[in-house]
Amino acid sequence: MTMSQSFLSRIDDDFDPDGNVYDSLFVQYEKVVVQSLITSFGLDFIVRDQHGGDVDTIHNVRQIGKDRDMTYKNQDNAAAWNAHGKYDSREYHSHRSYIETNREVSRSKKAGTLVDGYTGERIGPLDKSDLDHIIAAKEIHDDPGRVLSGLNGADLANSPDNLTATSPRTNRTKKADSMDTFLEKYGDEYTQEQKDNMRRKDRQAREQYEATLASAYYTSPAFFRDSAAAACKTGALMGLRQALGLVFSEMWFAVRDRIRARSSRSESLFRAIGEGLKDGYANAQRRYREVMRTFVDGAISGVLSSVTTTLCNIFFTTAKNFIRIIRQTWASLVEAARIVFFNPDCLPFGERMRAAAKVIAAGASVVVGTMAGEMISATGIGSIPVVGEIVSTFCSTLVTGIMCCSLLYFLDRNAIINGLVRLLNSISPVGELIEWFREQSRLLSLYSAQLMQIDLERFEQETAAFNGYVLDLEKAGSQRELHQVLTRMQKDLGLNKPYRHETFDEFMKDDDAVLVFE
Repeated sequence: MTMSQSFLSRIDDDFDPDGNVYDSLFVQYEKVVVQSLITSFGLDFIVRDQHGGDVDTIHNVRQIGKDRDMTYKNQDNAAAWNAHGKYDSREYHSHRSYIETNREVSRSKKAGTLVDGYTGERIGPLDKSDLDHIIAAKEIHDDPGRVLSGLNGADLANSPDNLTATSPRTNRTKKADSMDTFLEKYGDEYTQEQKDNMRRKDRQAREQYEATLASAYYTSPAFFRDSAAAACKTGALMGLRQALGLVFSEMWFAVRDRIRARSSRSESLFRAIGEGLKDGYANAQRRYREVMRTFVDGAISGVLSSVTTTLCNIFFTTAKNFIRIIRQTWASLVEAARIVFFNPDCLPFGERMRAAAKVIAAGASVVVGTMAGEMISATGIGSIPVVGEIVSTFCSTLVTGIMCCSLLYFLDRNAIINGLVRLLNSISPVGELIEWFREQSRLLSLYSAQLMQIDLERFEQETAAFNGYVLDLEKAGSQRELHQVLTRMQKDLGLNKPYRHETFDEFMKDDDAVLVFE
């Protein structure tokens, strides 16, 4: 059961807008807070969010060692990184592409057409020149993103897009530095135009390099396998979390009602709790269809949130609480979409939009509550062992509950909202007709289900017997024959006579006789 759905069901059950508004709202605050603790906070441990999501991305593996919370999600990728070996300059500078490009540079220099790729200055036939890796070969070799993609470092470093002719002075002072680091050290030796050209060359080389890595890794079977496994796992856990939330909330409210309804203080509290747990479990069993639907909704939102988290981590690192916000957002959107597009409760168009707005409002309340808890965790209070976590959770729950109930009350009672709902209801006659037919279809399905429980063979036998009785009654030509047919029917059907005499005439002659129908 999604938290938003549970909010709505609880408020719709016994919210009394005509009574004392403040008392009624207080009751709803209590229910929402309890429901929030059970679902979004109490059971959130089931879905274990990881810093940076559940799938390795090029961006995230580059943060390992820089971000203390970042780790490899797949140990095979960690093993590949540990086995990537030390940088060997000879391997990179003896590559076939490097040698071929160097020959092309020599031919251009002899022809007098060679230009320094960084400064734009002409390199004469008698001048010295070097072939430089724009992105340093060592940087490429030691790039965790390159190792994750499974591409050969020497092939990437010696791509034509990453090689340029330059002067020995530039090449040998740049060494393995990045362009930005090199220009910070030696930028005064070049004009602004030359520095701009160097940065442009570096940017173009890196764009091509990153595109090659992304194309190789994000279209690989390994990435799809890890993404699918993470999505299925998160979907199953989210479905379980939502379904258990429904069951546990039913138990909680049943226990609370049992405790309040104790006839006397002498009645055992533990007995009341036990009976309440039984009632709650029985309530959940009766709502097994809703439990299953809640599991499916939770699974869908879990899969979507996992995919969204993975996509986000391609570009930036997601923290645990951000992932939690993504999950809750998708849970609300899935529930709202189900209401809008499938309309399970057969609501008019305006009421359908109001119900969807309630779901989104409840989800937004959880997001705000989570952010409030995060801000408290970042303060001195949040750093206190045990107490800090309790205070953070309580404040998150409180903010979620108050904001959610207030928004739902606004959506139910605001005059403008109600006017808009009535307008939307009035302009959707076709939708109402469709809902009427849908309701008739539902009733027909229920009736059909009852008919399916009939023993057809026995039904045919009974029908044939009654048809025979009808024919016999129609053929009876006298009172005597009619009496005989009725007597036979009474014996065949096992019906008891309302009198104990052999014949009805004897019964009529007995002044003390009475009719007894069993």
